[in-house]
Amino acid sequence: MEVLIAAAGRAVADAILARFPNSRRVAVLVGKGNNGKDALAAVEHLRESGWGANVFEGESLGAFDATDCDLILDGLLGAGLDRDVEGVEALAIDRATASGLPVVSIDVPSGVDGRTGQLRGQALRADLTVTFVRRKPGHLLLPGRDLCGAVIVAELPMPPGAIEAATEDAPPIFANEPALWRRYAAAPLSAHHKYDRGHAVVFSGGMAQTGAARLAAMAALRGGAGLVSLFSPASALLVNAHNLTGIMLKRCEGDDLPGLLEDKRLNVFVLGPGFGIGERARKMVGEVLSAGRRLVLDADGLTSFKDEPETLFQAAEAARVEEVALVLTPHFGEFARLFPDLASDKALSKVDQARLASRRANAIVVLKGADTVIAAPDGRAAINATGTAWLATAGTGDVLTGLIAAQLAQGLPSFEAACLGVWMHGRAAETFGPGLISEDLPNCLPAVHRELEEFAKADPTLPPRP
Repeated sequence: MEVLIAAAGRAVADAILARFPNSRRVAVLVGKGNNGKDALAAVEHLRESGWGANVFEGESLGAFDATDCDLILDGLLGAGLDRDVEGVEALAIDRATASGLPVVSIDVPSGVDGRTGQLRGQALRADLTVTFVRRKPGHLLLPGRDLCGAVIVAELPMPPGAIEAATEDAPPIFANEPALWRRYAAAPLSAHHKYDRGHAVVFSGGMAQTGAARLAAMAALRGGAGLVSLFSPASALLVNAHNLTGIMLKRCEGDDLPGLLEDKRLNVFVLGPGFGIGERARKMVGEVLSAGRRLVLDADGLTSFKDEPETLFQAAEAARVEEVALVLTPHFGEFARLFPDLASDKALSKVDQARLASRRANAIVVLKGADTVIAAPDGRAAINATGTAWLATAGTGDVLTGLIAAQLAQGLPSFEAACLGVWMHGRAAETFGPGLISEDLPNCLPAVHRELEEFAKADPTLPPRP
């Protein structure tokens, strides 16, 4: 343990010296646990570099004063915090915040629950967080993510197999980054026919509700599907025909669907954006799943099952063969309609909620938000970190459903398809920048595809895309 503490202290000191080269005195908050020991080890290294340090621990925390300092080192409370902050710890956090000085936190900012990202009463806002070996969920889940500042992951001299042994009984949590899915993200082979890249189908709503479906369809086409069709009721055929070029259009009333499903090349479906709520949606969902197709269900499609979610979950279980057949993409309000008990349980993190819902629904669950979580029934979960606040606008969720459908159409496993679609969606928003509206996102996807190609070129050891 002493070797690990010394290495952690050195990593923290090195990060401070690199990031704050003009600073010379640090005020140090020292807690009772290993975070406090890491902070004291860091102070030793900083003093060797000529820094001064005012150290506050135990009861002296109540007298915390950073008046003569350039920087605050936060080693007060760690990632395992499971109680609300109070007493002298709360007072020290208040004074550190009021000082206006830059803050470097060890592991997570004090007051942030490293498992859930939630605040335990109050918390510091760090300019830099130095954590070890791997990021914690609290570095990616809100509001913790907004309090971490820049995050550095430092290596420690862990014994071989120590991390694996410590986490072998825990379901894996990933950051939704290229390492998770990049072997699936290579460009199409030149010999591929368009049908090799899949044929996605999006169901349109009625005449006055067509825009959302067209957004999803265009995203599916730009996202990589070889072909995309819009299945439209007769009342909306003319308005859809007027607004479509590269997307095919087919009449589909409720009774037409079984016949259309005989075409096995139609391999993934999207239902929900602007579709309408009710029995028609439930019937068509059942027909798609019973025909052995994968389905992305969003918006009205989700709400259609709010009074009988078990019907949906049973259909998904029956449809699953080698791959999970159903992908659900709820925002929190839609999630609460299908999983009211999970949504109301304050003891559950967002990852917990998505995992439990995924297992119950026999589906991939994409629980949307600025910190979107993707979960699979086998317990895998990923937390996304791409995107901007400009995504909080009408229609961007419809684009996401189309992007996920595009990856499914190309044959990706369902969990990886959802993760890649979510990542592409966020990167497209980052590429555009301020002023984004939903119609902008599909046109940003070529730049994202180029970035994905660069990932593949950068690692020649990756096997060919399946």
